[in-house]
Amino acid sequence: MTKSDTIKPAAKPWTASVLTLFPDAFPGVLGASVIGSALKDEKWALEAIDIRNFSYNKHRSVDASPAGGGPGMVLTPEVSARAIDSVRDSVARKADETVGTRPLIYLTPRGRPLTQKRVRALASGSGIIVFCGRFEGLDQRVIEARNMEEACVGDFILAGGEVAAQAMIEACVRLLPGVLGSGASAEEESFEDGLLEYPLYAKPREWEDRKIPEVLLSGDHKKIAMWRKAEMEKITKEIRPDMWQSYIKGNKEK
Repeated sequence: MTKSDTIKPAAKPWTASVLTLFPDAFPGVLGASVIGSALKDEKWALEAIDIRNFSYNKHRSVDASPAGGGPGMVLTPEVSARAIDSVRDSVARKADETVGTRPLIYLTPRGRPLTQKRVRALASGSGIIVFCGRFEGLDQRVIEARNMEEACVGDFILAGGEVAAQAMIEACVRLLPGVLGSGASAEEESFEDGLLEYPLYAKPREWEDRKIPEVLLSGDHKKIAMWRKAEMEKITKEIRPDMWQSYIKGNKEK
């Protein structure tokens, strides 16, 4: 999908179903600003499901020692799969969808990097089901048996998947129709055309002896567009050489 493609409004709101050990962590930042306003206006929906509700014992246990030894604990397959299956069945009943229509995403450092392209694809669907890991992680058999998509929001380690889930959900929601005030603002941001965003300036003209580039005050929209494109290429080349190489390769293939 290209940036010129539009995400059409769905008959039912785009929904994020989150499986977590900490449902009280939601909506968190998702309840603030334009994302929170869109949630209140039912432009999208959020449900946080407690994984512990699917435990088989009175202690609500969800973890066990890792096979083969080692530190920490692992989320057990029985409880995890039971939680996933329940949510999938519920989604299918509520949305008249077949099981597996919505992507089932497990947030883990070993997953594929979450890109703007993937976010846009997720936002164009009916929603997502997100599994937030904890402890040392999730039993591999569940990942394979439930065909989970493994995604990573960055090359760093978090205590659990809740913060990562909120970041991914926000990235999707802001692309939904009517959430942002201007569709053009989303099209001109970092990653949308394979480049990082150009520098931004606002009044006053001069601040701490630093001036707004004259071209931005010229009123010449063609020159401004050329300057911005040049800055995007310069910044991307300096800060993200990996992205720059992909951008160059993509342009050669066109």
